[in-house]
Amino acid sequence: MKFSSTVVLRSILLLSWGAGLRAQEILPPSQAVKLADLLVEAEHNSPQIQAARRGWQAAEQMPSQVSTLPDPQFVLQQLSVGSPRPFAGYTNSDFAYVGLGFSQDIPYPGKLRLRGEVAKKDADVSQQQYESIRRAVLTELKTTYFQLAYLSKRRAVLEGDRQLLRQVEEAAHARYRSGMGNQQEIIQVQLQETKLLREVTENELEREKAQAELKQLLNRPQSSPNVETVELSETTATYTYDQLLSAAKTNNPEIAGAQKVVEKQGLQVDLAKKDFYPDFNLQYLWQRTDPTQFRAYYMLTFGVRVPVYRKRKQQPELAQAEADQSRARSEYEMKTQHIAFELRQRYLDAEKSEELLKIYREGLLPQARAEVQAGLAAYQSNRLDFQALLNSFLDVLKLDEEYWQTLSQHETAFSQIEGITGLSLR
Repeated sequence: MKFSSTVVLRSILLLSWGAGLRAQEILPPSQAVKLADLLVEAEHNSPQIQAARRGWQAAEQMPSQVSTLPDPQFVLQQLSVGSPRPFAGYTNSDFAYVGLGFSQDIPYPGKLRLRGEVAKKDADVSQQQYESIRRAVLTELKTTYFQLAYLSKRRAVLEGDRQLLRQVEEAAHARYRSGMGNQQEIIQVQLQETKLLREVTENELEREKAQAELKQLLNRPQSSPNVETVELSETTATYTYDQLLSAAKTNNPEIAGAQKVVEKQGLQVDLAKKDFYPDFNLQYLWQRTDPTQFRAYYMLTFGVRVPVYRKRKQQPELAQAEADQSRARSEYEMKTQHIAFELRQRYLDAEKSEELLKIYREGLLPQARAEVQAGLAAYQSNRLDFQALLNSFLDVLKLDEEYWQTLSQHETAFSQIEGITGLSLR
């Protein structure tokens, strides 16, 4: 009676597993999409990248605005004599007149140029911020793609390990029928098969989460077809850390943006010094009375705006600009150190995972599989206990998953290095 219950359990398990496989077969086959194609799509469709690009384009419109003279002011004057009525006294008094004129504010020489250069540095900073956001989105896309590729491979690994487990189960049944085994061994195999089914279910849930994140990065509807990835392959390092660091110092947008801020603050100091000098105003007025009796008047006025409150305005402005300049230099040094640290961490991750992959390929995986095959033959000839055989199978399962996860981490580390340095390493 006990054995019949295990048969029922096994039947339910096979039905559940088979239903999952049939569901996958019902879905229309999808062609694997290369990472490079998705990167191009994300760069064109990502709202985050598009918003950053628009911000940069908007900032580029500022330099010409702030470096142009203030708009001139045009005036119309009319002076009456002897009565509030318009044009009263116009024909009999040389004080009554109609006047036309304009005035123009003129900043001290060099101020407009400096304001334009400050705005240009702001635009340069916006450009580097756009590049930083673009790289961050593409790096996140690569990370998600490699995670999805790992989960897809893990599903195949679990199915392959299930076939290996079936061999163990058949050997356990054969020993049970011959009287050398016991029912507990069969139940243990079925328990392990149930655990594999649980891992397949969890793996599918993680794949769906990765698919949702990938579609969000690509700005695709969540109801769109899932993305199929190509199989992971190992990228070989071709640069030393010093070469990568040199590229990061040259190409990293965060470092470049911090340097632009330093340059901008230097211009702000120069502009604050210019504010100690006066600005000017030029006015010109034409006045006309009765042309039959009086001649026209012409008036030119030149005004100077003198900065008399220097201690309360210009000196604090200069002190603020110099403090901001010092802060910008410190932030530039901090950003440079942080990028060097991040690059070192990712480089070590890539090196470590590369060494581990070699150990897995050349040692652990073939040894573990050989151990299972040898253990299976020994178990069938009653020279090995079942627990030792099951442990060797679990080793294969664990090492298979670890290998592909390490490969995913290796490719992710290279993606992050690409984001930091701006180099293409694939």
